[in-house]
Amino acid sequence: MTTLLCGVNQAFEQLQREFPELDVVDLATYEGAIPPDAILFSGFDEKSVKAAESGVAWVQLAGTGIDRTNPSLLKAPIVTCAKGAGAIPIAEYVLAAMLASSRRFPDFWIKEPPERWNIQETQCLTGQKLGLIGFGGIGQRIARLALAFDMDVVAVRRTARPSEVPGVDIASGVEEILGEVDHLVLCLPSTPSSVNLLNEKTLALVKPGLHLVNIARGALIDQDALRVALDDGRVARASLDVCVPEPLPEGHWLYSHKKVFLTPHASWTGVPFLSGAMEVFRENLRRYLRGDPLIGVVDVELGY
Repeated sequence: MTTLLCGVNQAFEQLQREFPELDVVDLATYEGAIPPDAILFSGFDEKSVKAAESGVAWVQLAGTGIDRTNPSLLKAPIVTCAKGAGAIPIAEYVLAAMLASSRRFPDFWIKEPPERWNIQETQCLTGQKLGLIGFGGIGQRIARLALAFDMDVVAVRRTARPSEVPGVDIASGVEEILGEVDHLVLCLPSTPSSVNLLNEKTLALVKPGLHLVNIARGALIDQDALRVALDDGRVARASLDVCVPEPLPEGHWLYSHKKVFLTPHASWTGVPFLSGAMEVFRENLRRYLRGDPLIGVVDVELGY
């Protein structure tokens, strides 16, 4: 019987019930030897790392990006991640940020009688253009919501394959779209080639008044260059769920800049904790037991 080492304690009982053909053990209390054909549903704890170091056949990561994953977890013959698991809450976060930007919230909330009633200089998302850098499960979910608001959507991805979402144009490169989009959303992995993707050079190309949203990794943006772009108006608003470093120390300028709207890397919340990762793993377990290809297979060389 194949052993499943569950490093996500919230999932233990459900996996036991759903996969009786596996020996599902709670890694938090397990003290036995690690079989070489074991499956590891990895949490974020040291016991998951030690289990991987003992040698397992397959590691399923509970998270998406691997840039901060312990290298021991990436050495198994098969490594998969929970790619797209947070697509629903993250896409809603992005839509909320775009709506707030267009309606100029919270600046336009009133606390006393305004100079003029019935008039505020706001915009609608309809007819605005959204640029997505990265077009995996999260980017595609964002695109579907944006299209429902009659936005124009263009995406940049690593390959030139056609869009899985009808109505989304695929551009050949980042610089091609910077001067034409009203909202720019970063939803790509952090790899050596994407670090500081938005820098002094690329931010000089953006459409004046850009709304920038980052729900991926803080390292994708040169924050010093962003500060200059915010101060001179090229970027009108930055909605950031991620930053460098994390946690951000007290007194950092991102906390106090009037054009920055910062959240603590929590855009993925809003559904039961790790439910998306659990759903991905359950689907992969069924595939694994049938001998079918797995989803979310990590290419360590590419970095995602």
